[in-house]
Amino acid sequence: MAPPTSSPTDVAGPALVDSARGWRNVGAAFVSMFVVFGVAYSFGAFFAPMSEEFGTGSGATSAVFSITAFCYFALGSVSGWAVDRVGPRPVLLVGAAALGIGLLATAQVEALWLGYLSYGLGVGVAVACGYVPMVAVVGGWFERRRGVALGLAVAGIGVGTLAIAPLAALLIERVGWRTTFVVFGVVGAVALVGCALVATKPPEHDGDVPPPLRRLVRTPAFVWLWVSALLLSSALFVPFVFLPAFATDLGVASVAAATLVGLIGMASVVGRLATGVLADYLGRIRTYQACVAIMAASYLVWLTAPSYWALVAFTIVLGVGYGGWVALGPAVVAELFGLRGLGRLVGLTYTAAAVGSLAGPPLAGVIIDATGTYRWAIAVSLALASGAFLVLLPLRRPAAA
Repeated sequence: MAPPTSSPTDVAGPALVDSARGWRNVGAAFVSMFVVFGVAYSFGAFFAPMSEEFGTGSGATSAVFSITAFCYFALGSVSGWAVDRVGPRPVLLVGAAALGIGLLATAQVEALWLGYLSYGLGVGVAVACGYVPMVAVVGGWFERRRGVALGLAVAGIGVGTLAIAPLAALLIERVGWRTTFVVFGVVGAVALVGCALVATKPPEHDGDVPPPLRRLVRTPAFVWLWVSALLLSSALFVPFVFLPAFATDLGVASVAAATLVGLIGMASVVGRLATGVLADYLGRIRTYQACVAIMAASYLVWLTAPSYWALVAFTIVLGVGYGGWVALGPAVVAELFGLRGLGRLVGLTYTAAAVGSLAGPPLAGVIIDATGTYRWAIAVSLALASGAFLVLLPLRRPAAA
């Protein structure tokens, strides 16, 4: 693979290093990801009441989340291109409108297929606008502290998951799933507007030119990243949809079951912050590979889990690896391909996660409905995550130009 025309560390000016404007963008990114992923990853709490009301099986109901994840990963290449061109503010405002309208519309649907459109497109567009553009913005504002800055920014995903998933379960118990969507839509849209007022476009990076798109997609490094993300995302989103129901079948109360998804978020905060620091010293690519290995190992814990506390152990192991994987993804892309056009490049790699997230939960749902048990679906997830790690083994940092 041809290296970038210059090393990312050679092109950043003094304004990028620990600037106050850069850290304000970290804060805006944290809040943005807190909102959009907190809402998206709370779907496990809505799974059972929606399935019961609409009379749908596991595969059909889980498709709501899968369509959402497909939309936000697939549209990441569009929102990434947009933030490179016009900056984060207009993109975040589009996300705010999509989140508010999408959740308010979902609160009114009378058939599940309408939820595919309202929730899938609304929340999917919101996440696409609040995630890839903001990691690209934060990555562009920092040089030496990029790993730490990105770790802090994407920690919003974990904190949002930890806070919003159990809150969703509590609100659903008290006011129902429809009213809960209304609350999330209004509050989330207002929060994203606030982020838009703070976020600013990073300085240009002269001399750092990414490879042409056609050549990029044929490089071994891109292929390895893409295939690994495809396999891993096919497994990753299965517990976000099915873990609360799995725990409920073990006799766990609904709020405690939904809290398991929140624990993934909490553990991911540790993973994001710790790996961000370690990767700046030990190497981003190697740390990234280790995070995927940790995630694969976690599914073995889930497969053999006999109790609630074993599930807690699973969420911690998965969350630590997942947090590091998400935090280091943009930094690894920048290290391999450079900084200019980072939004487009990150969005392009996430198209793999779009396909995987669309296929994974419905496939797991079909397996669960066919076998009457969750174990075979978990075993398939274990195999997919293990394959994601093996595919990454040849990945290396390019030689300096």
